[in-house]
Amino acid sequence: MLQPLRQFGSPMMDAIAPVPYATVQNLLTEVFQPGLRHYWKSGFVREFSDEAIEAIVDSFASAVPPPFAAVAIEHLGGAIRRVGEGDTAFSHRQATHSLLVLRVWQDPAESAENMAWGRACYDAAEPFLDNGVYVNYLGDEGEARVRAAYGASYERLVEVKTRYDPTNLFRVNQNVTPV
Repeated sequence: MLQPLRQFGSPMMDAIAPVPYATVQNLLTEVFQPGLRHYWKSGFVREFSDEAIEAIVDSFASAVPPPFAAVAIEHLGGAIRRVGEGDTAFSHRQATHSLLVLRVWQDPAESAENMAWGRACYDAAEPFLDNGVYVNYLGDEGEARVRAAYGASYERLVEVKTRYDPTNLFRVNQNVTPV
């Protein structure tokens, strides 16, 4: 499937290969070093149309401030789709791709500029996104985004949280509040 891309020309880097899950989970360890500031926002892509690709590429390429910015597009499917919608807290089993806009910088004085770039990039992609987000890609975005992350599973998680953590001891996360 990748052969036509690889024959198109010499890539700057070709790192497409199967990798263990633990490796994927540590890909950004260097990016999130203590002391660095970051902004990210994510969603599930409804469809990768030409319009969507152009909007994402154009927004990313416009005025990218140094030193680090990325748009990660993760293909979903396979094992993700083989699990039933109600079998785990993750309920977005039909999503085909996840999009993550990521911006990292060091100087606090540059926060407004960097966050504005990240928001503009996400805003350009938003018309092509479904209502939902991978919970591990949430920042401090409020209860509505937490609900969107858990989708149809949210109410079931409220019941579990009410039963096992009624005082909300475990709340320093993307919190599901007990009744």
